[in-house]
Amino acid sequence: MSINVEIYGRNMDVTERIQKYVDTKIAKLDRYLPGIEEARVDVAYVKSARSAADRQVAQITVKGKGFVLRTEESADDIFAALDSAVDKMQRQIERYKGKRYRGRGDGKSAAEVMQPAVEAVMEEIEVLDSAPVIARRKRFLMTPMDEMEAIEQMNLLGHDNFFIFYNASTLAINVLYKRRDGTYGVIVPEIA
Repeated sequence: MSINVEIYGRNMDVTERIQKYVDTKIAKLDRYLPGIEEARVDVAYVKSARSAADRQVAQITVKGKGFVLRTEESADDIFAALDSAVDKMQRQIERYKGKRYRGRGDGKSAAEVMQPAVEAVMEEIEVLDSAPVIARRKRFLMTPMDEMEAIEQMNLLGHDNFFIFYNASTLAINVLYKRRDGTYGVIVPEIA
Protein backbone atom coordinates (compact mmCIF):
# COMPACT_ATOMS: atom_id res chain seq x y z
CA MET A 1 0.00 0.00 0.00
CA SER A 2 1.49 3.36 -0.93
CA ILE A 3 1.33 6.26 1.46
CA ASN A 4 -0.05 9.61 0.29
CA VAL A 5 2.67 12.10 1.35
CA GLU A 6 2.07 15.86 1.56
CA ILE A 7 5.06 18.14 2.14
CA TYR A 8 4.74 21.74 3.31
CA GLY A 9 7.46 24.31 3.89
CA ARG A 10 7.34 27.29 6.21
CA ASN A 11 9.96 30.03 5.79
CA MET A 12 11.84 27.78 3.38
CA ASP A 13 11.44 26.28 -0.07
CA VAL A 14 10.74 22.58 -0.45
CA THR A 15 13.34 21.61 -3.03
CA GLU A 16 13.16 18.53 -5.20
CA ARG A 17 16.00 17.02 -3.17
CA ILE A 18 14.03 17.45 0.08
CA GLN A 19 10.92 16.04 -1.57
CA LYS A 20 12.72 12.91 -2.81
CA TYR A 21 14.39 12.44 0.58
CA VAL A 22 11.06 12.70 2.40
CA ASP A 23 9.33 10.32 -0.02
CA THR A 24 11.97 7.61 0.47
CA LYS A 25 12.00 8.00 4.27
CA ILE A 26 8.22 8.02 4.68
CA ALA A 27 7.76 5.05 2.33
CA LYS A 28 9.86 2.99 4.76
CA LEU A 29 7.33 3.63 7.56
CA ASP A 30 4.91 1.33 5.73
CA ARG A 31 7.12 -1.59 6.78
CA TYR A 32 6.51 -0.82 10.45
CA LEU A 33 2.77 -0.11 10.23
CA PRO A 34 0.99 -1.14 7.02
CA GLY A 35 -2.21 0.74 7.98
CA ILE A 36 -0.74 4.19 7.29
CA GLU A 37 -2.91 5.93 4.69
CA GLU A 38 -1.47 9.43 4.58
CA ALA A 39 1.47 11.37 5.93
CA ARG A 40 2.01 15.09 6.28
CA VAL A 41 5.53 16.45 6.58
CA ASP A 42 6.08 20.06 7.62
CA VAL A 43 9.57 21.47 7.27
CA ALA A 44 10.35 24.89 8.66
CA TYR A 45 13.13 27.34 9.27
CA VAL A 46 12.64 29.03 12.65
CA LYS A 47 14.69 32.21 12.98
CA SER A 48 13.68 32.79 16.58
CA ALA A 49 14.94 29.46 17.91
CA ARG A 50 17.03 29.79 21.06
CA SER A 51 19.88 27.80 19.60
CA ALA A 52 21.21 27.93 16.06
CA ALA A 53 21.31 24.13 16.17
CA ASP A 54 17.49 24.05 16.46
CA ARG A 55 16.51 26.28 13.55
CA GLN A 56 15.56 23.55 11.06
CA VAL A 57 12.36 21.80 12.19
CA ALA A 58 10.72 18.69 10.74
CA GLN A 59 7.27 17.58 11.86
CA ILE A 60 5.71 14.31 10.67
CA THR A 61 2.05 13.39 11.13
CA VAL A 62 0.83 9.99 9.95
CA LYS A 63 -2.83 8.99 9.81
CA GLY A 64 -4.52 5.68 9.35
CA LYS A 65 -7.76 4.01 10.29
CA GLY A 66 -8.20 4.77 13.98
CA PHE A 67 -4.88 6.43 14.74
CA VAL A 68 -2.91 9.63 14.33
CA LEU A 69 0.78 9.78 15.29
CA ARG A 70 2.92 12.93 15.30
CA THR A 71 6.59 13.70 15.88
CA GLU A 72 8.63 16.87 15.73
CA GLU A 73 12.39 17.24 15.77
CA SER A 74 14.81 20.10 15.21
CA ALA A 75 18.45 20.24 14.16
CA ASP A 76 20.93 22.49 12.40
CA ASP A 77 20.31 20.69 9.09
CA ILE A 78 16.88 19.86 7.66
CA PHE A 79 17.99 16.35 6.64
CA ALA A 80 19.24 15.63 10.16
CA ALA A 81 15.91 16.90 11.55
CA LEU A 82 14.03 14.63 9.13
CA ASP A 83 16.16 11.62 10.12
CA SER A 84 15.53 12.27 13.82
CA ALA A 85 11.80 12.72 13.25
CA VAL A 86 11.55 9.48 11.24
CA ASP A 87 13.48 7.58 13.94
CA LYS A 88 11.18 8.99 16.60
CA MET A 89 8.14 8.05 14.48
CA GLN A 90 9.41 4.48 14.19
CA ARG A 91 9.66 4.27 18.00
CA GLN A 92 6.14 5.68 18.36
CA ILE A 93 4.80 3.15 15.86
CA GLU A 94 6.41 0.29 17.80
CA ARG A 95 4.89 1.61 21.03
CA TYR A 96 1.51 2.04 19.34
CA LYS A 97 1.57 -1.47 17.89
CA GLY A 98 2.43 -2.95 21.25
CA LYS A 99 -0.57 -1.32 22.88
CA ARG A 100 -3.16 -1.50 20.11
CA TYR A 101 -2.61 -4.95 18.63
CA ARG A 102 -3.29 -6.71 21.92
CA GLY A 103 -6.98 -6.04 21.29
CA ARG A 104 -9.88 -5.10 23.53
CA GLY A 105 -10.60 -8.68 24.53
CA ASP A 106 -14.37 -8.61 24.11
CA GLY A 107 -14.33 -10.04 20.58
CA LYS A 108 -16.26 -7.15 19.04
CA SER A 109 -14.84 -5.05 16.26
CA ALA A 110 -14.48 -1.31 16.75
CA ALA A 111 -17.15 -0.72 14.10
CA GLU A 112 -19.70 -2.80 16.03
CA VAL A 113 -19.06 -0.93 19.26
CA MET A 114 -19.02 2.47 17.62
CA GLN A 115 -22.06 2.28 15.28
CA PRO A 116 -24.83 3.24 17.80
CA ALA A 117 -22.81 6.20 19.04
CA VAL A 118 -22.07 7.46 15.52
CA GLU A 119 -25.78 7.41 14.64
CA ALA A 120 -26.67 9.34 17.83
CA VAL A 121 -23.98 11.95 17.18
CA MET A 122 -25.09 12.38 13.55
CA GLU A 123 -28.69 13.00 14.68
CA GLU A 124 -27.43 15.55 17.21
CA ILE A 125 -25.32 17.33 14.58
CA GLU A 126 -28.32 17.61 12.24
CA VAL A 127 -30.28 19.39 15.00
CA LEU A 128 -27.39 21.80 15.67
CA ASP A 129 -26.88 22.72 11.99
CA SER A 130 -29.42 25.58 12.18
CA ALA A 131 -27.49 27.53 14.87
CA PRO A 132 -26.00 30.68 13.30
CA VAL A 133 -23.24 31.24 15.92
CA ILE A 134 -21.09 28.23 15.00
CA ALA A 135 -18.03 29.50 13.10
CA ARG A 136 -16.37 26.15 12.44
CA ARG A 137 -17.45 22.52 12.53
CA LYS A 138 -15.07 19.59 12.72
CA ARG A 139 -15.95 15.94 12.17
CA PHE A 140 -13.74 13.02 12.96
CA LEU A 141 -14.09 9.31 13.48
CA MET A 142 -13.72 8.11 17.05
CA THR A 143 -12.18 4.78 17.88
CA PRO A 144 -13.33 3.18 21.14
CA MET A 145 -10.55 3.23 23.73
CA ASP A 146 -10.09 3.11 27.47
CA GLU A 147 -8.83 6.01 29.59
CA MET A 148 -5.17 4.91 29.50
CA GLU A 149 -5.25 4.67 25.70
CA ALA A 150 -6.84 8.14 25.59
CA ILE A 151 -3.98 9.55 27.71
CA GLU A 152 -1.47 7.87 25.37
CA GLN A 153 -3.22 9.22 22.25
CA MET A 154 -3.46 12.71 23.81
CA ASN A 155 0.29 12.71 24.47
CA LEU A 156 1.15 11.26 21.03
CA LEU A 157 -0.85 14.01 19.32
CA GLY A 158 0.68 16.72 21.49
CA HIS A 159 -2.66 17.97 22.81
CA ASP A 160 -1.93 19.85 26.02
CA ASN A 161 -5.42 20.83 27.18
CA PHE A 162 -8.05 18.22 26.33
CA PHE A 163 -8.89 15.15 24.28
CA ILE A 164 -12.34 13.87 23.34
CA PHE A 165 -12.70 10.09 23.09
CA TYR A 166 -15.28 7.32 22.96
CA ASN A 167 -14.89 5.31 26.17
CA ALA A 168 -15.12 1.60 25.31
CA SER A 169 -15.96 0.57 28.87
CA THR A 170 -18.86 3.02 29.38
CA LEU A 171 -19.92 3.28 25.70
CA ALA A 172 -20.07 7.07 26.02
CA ILE A 173 -18.12 10.07 24.78
CA ASN A 174 -15.78 11.44 27.46
CA VAL A 175 -13.45 14.42 27.66
CA LEU A 176 -9.97 13.89 29.05
CA TYR A 177 -8.18 17.00 30.29
CA LYS A 178 -4.87 17.80 31.91
CA ARG A 179 -5.00 19.48 35.29
CA ARG A 180 -2.59 22.19 36.48
CA ASP A 181 -0.87 19.80 38.89
CA GLY A 182 0.00 17.42 36.01
CA THR A 183 -2.69 14.83 36.72
CA TYR A 184 -5.59 14.07 34.41
CA GLY A 185 -9.33 14.47 34.76
CA VAL A 186 -12.21 12.88 32.85
CA ILE A 187 -15.52 14.59 32.15
CA VAL A 188 -18.36 12.07 31.85
CA PRO A 189 -21.44 13.82 30.45
CA GLU A 190 -24.85 12.72 31.65
CA ILE A 191 -28.19 13.65 30.15
CA ALA A 192 -30.58 15.30 32.59
